[in-house]
Amino acid sequence: MTAVRIRRTKLVAAAGVLGGVLAVTALGGTSSAATGGSEAGSPAQTQAPGGSDTGAPAGAPTPAATQDASPAASQDASEAQIKITPRQGAHDVGIDDPVKVTASNGKLTKVTMTAVASGAEIPGTLSADGTSWQPDGQLKRATKYQIAAEAEDTEGRAANENATITTASPANDFIGHLSPQNGSTVGVGMPVTVTFDKPITHKAAVQSEIRVSSSSGQRVVGHWLNDGRLDFRPEHYWQPGSTVTVALDHQGVRKTVTFKVGRSQISTVDAKTKQMTVVRDGKKIKTIPISSGSAEHPTYNGQMVISEKFRHIRMNAASVNLTEKDGKPSYDIAAVPHAMRLSDSGTFIHGNYWGADSVFGKVNTSHGCVGLKDVRGGGDSRQPAAWFFDNSMIGDVVIVKNSDDKTALAPDNGLSDWNMPWSEWVAGSAAD
Repeated sequence: MTAVRIRRTKLVAAAGVLGGVLAVTALGGTSSAATGGSEAGSPAQTQAPGGSDTGAPAGAPTPAATQDASPAASQDASEAQIKITPRQGAHDVGIDDPVKVTASNGKLTKVTMTAVASGAEIPGTLSADGTSWQPDGQLKRATKYQIAAEAEDTEGRAANENATITTASPANDFIGHLSPQNGSTVGVGMPVTVTFDKPITHKAAVQSEIRVSSSSGQRVVGHWLNDGRLDFRPEHYWQPGSTVTVALDHQGVRKTVTFKVGRSQISTVDAKTKQMTVVRDGKKIKTIPISSGSAEHPTYNGQMVISEKFRHIRMNAASVNLTEKDGKPSYDIAAVPHAMRLSDSGTFIHGNYWGADSVFGKVNTSHGCVGLKDVRGGGDSRQPAAWFFDNSMIGDVVIVKNSDDKTALAPDNGLSDWNMPWSEWVAGSAAD
């Protein structure tokens, strides 16, 4: 991921003129941290995991992950609760606003706060009683930070939480975050995505300063998925082995970001047969039994792209309002292994250690995710989930078909751009 900073000055004529400079810094990478909780997700996304819709208003946080769990898995959950302020995905955080991590029903054991662009760790202080943490100094403007927190309850059971926040830019600035990162290698489905911290009204002016090309010669077109997100892609997946160049050109200042497209890997999940077929460079290399969304919570049909990888991730039913009569979440699994995000609204493909062997390839039991057989802790490399995790990269395509879901998968729900017809995609460009 790359941060693009553009300073806005007075507008000239109808089209508007952007003043200032462009700054490009490398961000991003594959994470092994836990994520989740009721406030994780993309603030721009309103579509819920599986085929259902939460009815949340635009701008509301979306769930980090959903998947059913056995009662035993829920009982193993830690009583410790972690709260990160500001919430996951917060933008325009003031540099003097309070940033704090607190724990209830337990104590914090580790908190790290990192500036994403530089990787620098921000010093902070943990309270003597282990119930709170905060950074020691003032934050920097226009900076994205990641916070990862760990805690334990009185039984020694671990809880994890993380959040990504972005501090406010100066009054006349806006920040655009560009992915994938410079020098990375990604799968053939990875679009170029620029997300802005403020709504963009002069789209043509902004888009004119970002040019994307491929060594394959494929035509690449930008499309505004909403007022704060501009994506670029060709009509069909990137050609394997090609190099994609993103040129940022503003008032004579030019910055270039390049990334490599790796081998082609397209994995097709058939919700009816409950099998996933993995095809690499046109050849089938593996068939894996799966369990997808139940009849009540069917998995989205459509083309999805792996956007994040987590060796372990927390999954909490409260994030999609699935609670018992006593108000407790229907499940809360601290460390779901080998999880890869397919949508911002909570669809993952991940390891499942709590399901019986007879589930995989036989029964669809989840709340929208795609489950592969695994072991607790994910330490057995022979398991299907471990194999698929180790053999997948960011940007690989996962296609789901024959699900009972009838809801159209929104192109801006994760990296689901490929579900929009090409003619409609081109029509959404602000370029001349």
